Amino acid sequence: MSEPTVAPRKPHRITTKIDWWRAAVQAAAVSSSASPGKGTPALSTRMPMPANGPLSTSTREGQSTRVHILDDPMPDYGEHEATDDPLQVLRHSTAHLLAAAVVELHPEAKYGIGPAVQDGFYYDFDFGGKSISEADLPAIESRMRRLAQADIPFVHEVLPRKQAIEEFAKRDQIYKVELIHDKVEGDEVSVYRTGEFLDLCRGPHVRSTKDLKAFKLMRVAGAYWRGDEKKPQLTRIYGTAWQTQRELDDYLKFLEEAEKRDHKKLGKDLKLFAVDDRVGPGLPLWLPDGATIRRELERFIVDEELSRGYLHVRTPDVARLDLYRQSGHAQLYSEYMYPPMKFEDGEELELRPVNCPHHIVIYQTELRSYRDLPLRIAEIGNNWRYERSGTLAGMNRVRAFALNDAHIFCTPDQLMDEVKGAIDLALYFSKVLGIDEFSYQLSTRDDVKDKWLGTEEQWEDAQAALAEALESMGQTYKRGVGDAAFYGPKIDFQVRDAHRREFTNSTVQVDFQLPQRFDLEYVAEDGTRKRRVMVHRGAAGAMERLFSYLIERYAGAFPTWLHPTQVVVASTKDEFNDYAQEVGARLRASRVRVQVDTRSERLNRKIRDARLKKVPFIAVVGEKEAPAGHVNVNDRTDKQVEMPLEAFVSMISAEIAERRR
Repeated sequence: MSEPTVAPRKPHRITTKIDWWRAAVQAAAVSSSASPGKGTPALSTRMPMPANGPLSTSTREGQSTRVHILDDPMPDYGEHEATDDPLQVLRHSTAHLLAAAVVELHPEAKYGIGPAVQDGFYYDFDFGGKSISEADLPAIESRMRRLAQADIPFVHEVLPRKQAIEEFAKRDQIYKVELIHDKVEGDEVSVYRTGEFLDLCRGPHVRSTKDLKAFKLMRVAGAYWRGDEKKPQLTRIYGTAWQTQRELDDYLKFLEEAEKRDHKKLGKDLKLFAVDDRVGPGLPLWLPDGATIRRELERFIVDEELSRGYLHVRTPDVARLDLYRQSGHAQLYSEYMYPPMKFEDGEELELRPVNCPHHIVIYQTELRSYRDLPLRIAEIGNNWRYERSGTLAGMNRVRAFALNDAHIFCTPDQLMDEVKGAIDLALYFSKVLGIDEFSYQLSTRDDVKDKWLGTEEQWEDAQAALAEALESMGQTYKRGVGDAAFYGPKIDFQVRDAHRREFTNSTVQVDFQLPQRFDLEYVAEDGTRKRRVMVHRGAAGAMERLFSYLIERYAGAFPTWLHPTQVVVASTKDEFNDYAQEVGARLRASRVRVQVDTRSERLNRKIRDARLKKVPFIAVVGEKEAPAGHVNVNDRTDKQVEMPLEAFVSMISAEIAERRR
């Protein structure tokens, strides 16, 4: 099993090579912090705690620093993780600036939360039934700039709990009052004032609004209060903020390019997949060209797994609910599961959210010996998981997907080699598919014990095994506390889409729990029965998510071996249509996917249409090529070469067989 876990995800940052712009921003922040007053506004140095307790007010006189960071941890108000990242501090302050501007323009507005997020910030508002759209953003942004120029200080105060509730209540800020009741422990409440605007906040912030110079409001979306569909839907305004105008301009240019690569747009333009409300959200339809790419991916994955000793199986999409009760999914994974199908005889069937219980049952179809281990059972199996409609995104996050999944049953002595083998397979898939930038996260459990199965010792052993495997292969990694599966820790291969949103593509998980719950044993060499270890691994992840990544990675210009149409044969005139058909037939005989264009159109139109489909090769045939048995080959770089047909067949066949990028 891989992908979403029941443990709530906490924000974390992982730097990858693709973050060239973020590295530049951080370097600028360090430089400007060292030289206040020169270039970019200085941000963030850690302030020592006064002897008499927490800072109560951020003042500006005589201070060269622009951020006050409290050494004692402030309470969690549901906004964000505490950070001393200068850019995140600046963005959080800009979120406050946004809320202050909205309240000035719309006094009736009630504000929810406004954290810094990757590449920007947002704030949630309740406008009391008033419709706010992107057409309203310029006016809000203009008011933000006016407030920024007014040089208003960010003032930090710690209020008695009762006074804080009264302050927000008299402003009719019901969401802040709710947060104080639900999230704030103790008798003191941390708030920040920016002029007349008051916000429940841990900080830290920049010193003054004048330090907020390079920002832009981006879009408007809907969001349920506190992520609960039973609570009011608020208006979420997104923005981005940077330390300099140049960095902002560079980011906006990046977004233009990312938009061109967006898999939802390209999926529609290239007719790869579709989503229709009559079928349902999160249930994409694979169109013929998209299905062709999927078949190629599955063949590649299955063939490689078979060559590495995996045994591929097929299992049903449903099972009795009791199977998931035994595995623990019904108790600890229920938020991702659909309601069971209940029948008159009392039987309850469940759409499977994972494949592991089915593979365990296959293991138990016969008594296994130590000679049978390691046993590697693999499947590209359909999984069904409930995702809230607001989290669905094209092919990247769906409700029905095909998961490249495998479960390795092994002895404790074999565990390390099997984990390393699973990592190596994921690395091989990444290399061939062009997943060049990724990072590793070792996802572990947190201290909330009722979310996890097993003993502390079992978890420590499993975590140590995964860490040792990564380190022995020379791989660096971050830790994601609380991101583990409920039955064990895992290694997550984190990649980013064209918008630099991070997601998990592959996983390797060590599990001591399900072997115990299912009493999985093998006959050891001495004839005794012993418990075996189980490794869950998804080397390529879900086909849908992988597909979304590849669309954006290649901007639709897939490598030849993956492209649904590898060659377009275009005739220059109708009299050469018969030869064009001969060329097409010869290519098909070599298992090349080809389209023969014999329309009564100009050659330039035929070439243009093939270019729009991002076809790797266009073979032009006309009065020069037909008599000689040649083709004039155009590739995606506009390079043209005339060659014998058989030479072209050999060339493209080799490129496909070698899966060249």
